[in-house]
Amino acid sequence: MEGSTGGVRIVSRRLVRPEQAAGSPDDSAPSEPETIHLTPWDLRMITVDYIQKGLLLPKPRTAGGGAQLVDNLASSLARALARFYPLAGRLAVTATDDATGDPSIVVSLRCNGEGAEFVRAEAPGVTVSDIIASGPGYYIPSSVVWSFFPLNGLLGTDAALDDDDGSRLAVLAAQVTELADGVFVAMSLNHAVADGTTFWHLFNTWSEISRTRDGCELSTPRPVLDRWFLETSPVPIALPFGKLEDIVRRPVYLPVRECFFDFSAESVKKLKEKANAEMAGTATATATATVSSLQSLLAHLWRASCRARELAPDRETTYILLVGCRARVKGIPQEYMGNAVTAAMARSTAGDVVSKGLGWAAWLLNRAVAAFDEASVRDDLASWPRDPRFVYVAKPTREEDPATVITGSSPRFDVYGNDFGWGRPVAVRSGAGNKTDGKVTVYEGRDGGGSMALEVCLAPKALARLVADEEFMEAVSAAVA
Repeated sequence: MEGSTGGVRIVSRRLVRPEQAAGSPDDSAPSEPETIHLTPWDLRMITVDYIQKGLLLPKPRTAGGGAQLVDNLASSLARALARFYPLAGRLAVTATDDATGDPSIVVSLRCNGEGAEFVRAEAPGVTVSDIIASGPGYYIPSSVVWSFFPLNGLLGTDAALDDDDGSRLAVLAAQVTELADGVFVAMSLNHAVADGTTFWHLFNTWSEISRTRDGCELSTPRPVLDRWFLETSPVPIALPFGKLEDIVRRPVYLPVRECFFDFSAESVKKLKEKANAEMAGTATATATATVSSLQSLLAHLWRASCRARELAPDRETTYILLVGCRARVKGIPQEYMGNAVTAAMARSTAGDVVSKGLGWAAWLLNRAVAAFDEASVRDDLASWPRDPRFVYVAKPTREEDPATVITGSSPRFDVYGNDFGWGRPVAVRSGAGNKTDGKVTVYEGRDGGGSMALEVCLAPKALARLVADEEFMEAVSAAVA
């Protein structure tokens, strides 16, 4: 055994390299290493933690035991990487000079096929019921769940800095943890090379390869590997810094607890109907505007989080909602392998969010998202190389309690379709990355059909008040392990 963390024992580590399956055309990486230059969308995310998501699966009946199961999963990941071969590469930093002769650096993705890290782990004392419990909303045992993920506590920049031996960290890692009565399959992906859409595209490809026979045509589409730049953008983009360390800010995370909330399709529908009915009566609403199901659900959470945090009525509160740009910018296909995400922000006083109703709060979110059309996105990308702005976790202060909510991921991502060959997932969970007070991750609901789920991080006392909030919990469904 290599080590133990949170009741999880690391059994082995290996590198998984892209491997073309027999009879699979055009799935091989290039014979010579190539370089992919990073876009503004990519570069601005290099300062945050890795994306960490994983699936809790039933225990398979695999001949040969756990070792055979892990070998099979490593083999299917290698074949998935044949399609996503850049993710088996390494980040590279090149020193250069900008147009004025000042020192600058270029960060790129070197497609050298070094491989993704693959970890086998065991947690024989952990059961499925330890991770998912019945009831309307349930706390997540974070110390255990977070240990199911590789590359914990790392920023994207860490993969571009040499280790003591001169090597570089992988931009992608997977960990398979065998539980007493289940399996947890997790991935960690450097946010500078791809976003959540690409993350789940790879997960979907991996699981389909695992459950199908070699030579079968996959239903999961191939990724589009070419990076998308504005026509006027410099390529590569030189960052005006002497060294990469100049942009690094190590985040400080205050203690949080996590709770998972399931919302049935009927509950989401009722929230949407209520939000649109209330919004129709406001003076600011237009006759053609419609608040979406997701905006209605997040408005419900925003109002409840203001109450749970006991914010003063005049305290400003901000809701940050990550918005995908693949459908908002021409020329970016849905299968694009890279970052294509921007942030929409809605602001108000806590008093207004709570007192003016669900429809008003949902309308604020609706307008924030609607403000991002193709023209605004292009303007932002055009200005970025001249004035690079990176995403940082806000440093907490003692003077004021957090009043921001930030939501990532999407209910459109195919989570529960990831059957690796022995049954669909029981649950989805995220790792420790970017777990700030107010961080919310949205998923599709396990029952499908418009159901959704929220993974909510708040300060312990505030989360306890959220769970006790009758208005909020009335919309939450009881989950069954």
